[in-house]
Amino acid sequence: MKHFLRIAELAGDEIWELLEMAKALKAEYRAGGNKPLLRGKALGMVFQKPSLRTRVSFEMGMIHLGGHALYLSPNEIKLGERESVPDAARVLSRYVDGIMARVFAHSDIVALAEHSSVPVINGLSDSSHPCQALADILTIWEKRGKLKGLKLAFLGDGNNMCNSLLSAAGKTGMHMSVAGPKGYEPEPEVMAEARGFAAKTGSEVLFTYDPYEAVGNADVIYTDVWTSMGQEAEDEARRQVFRPYQINERLLAAAKPDAMVMHCLPAHRGEEITDAVMDGPHSIVFDQAENRLHAQKAILVKLLAGS
Repeated sequence: MKHFLRIAELAGDEIWELLEMAKALKAEYRAGGNKPLLRGKALGMVFQKPSLRTRVSFEMGMIHLGGHALYLSPNEIKLGERESVPDAARVLSRYVDGIMARVFAHSDIVALAEHSSVPVINGLSDSSHPCQALADILTIWEKRGKLKGLKLAFLGDGNNMCNSLLSAAGKTGMHMSVAGPKGYEPEPEVMAEARGFAAKTGSEVLFTYDPYEAVGNADVIYTDVWTSMGQEAEDEARRQVFRPYQINERLLAAAKPDAMVMHCLPAHRGEEITDAVMDGPHSIVFDQAENRLHAQKAILVKLLAGS
């Protein structure tokens, strides 16, 4: 594993290696602190989009492991504007041991990796959110003790989060159902790719327009904001068409009695999820937020410790 760009690009055993490492690093941290496995290492963090979880979890992860993190704000680099992405990759590679980037276009992440001589981590792009997906399956594994055979239902936009979860589910043997309105389905290529992964692990991936069908017999129900950064002009239209896909107590009742509810945050409370559900006994939202820290520490150790 040279870079961490998409869950789809990882082998199943690589995913499990990261999960086991994240579990061990979390236990070690809670027992008194992590070993300084990244002492003397520096991570350059490039942001085109603002962030709470991505910045703090990566920065604290490097600190916990004895390294350093350098935050580069959207206005400082203007990736692809002040200078080309390939040039920025070549320059940063001379200064830091790894690059984490949170961008709009996935092509920018790909270009960074192609022209960088150090590992590149996708902190988020318009088609993929692999760090969050890894933290999510870590959380489910912690709570249920397994992944294979569980059913994950995703409600909402067929967006980057949905894409990464589809790959993660297919690679680990989880069943996954996606429900959303017409015109907001996951890309056909993404669904085909995920079904290919699922065929090898014995799971199933499906799409439906019926939210109740999607959550039937679900072990986990997942949602994300209806309007992502860069889509603000569509906000009102999206609120109208996505309303039937809100996770509320009535929809939750259609899943398994012990179903868990997840959200990658930030949440628009009262839109895609109600307060009663997000703050209720089924919610593991803040556990998954915490696990961003530990899942990403595993990625950092895997990519940087031996470099």
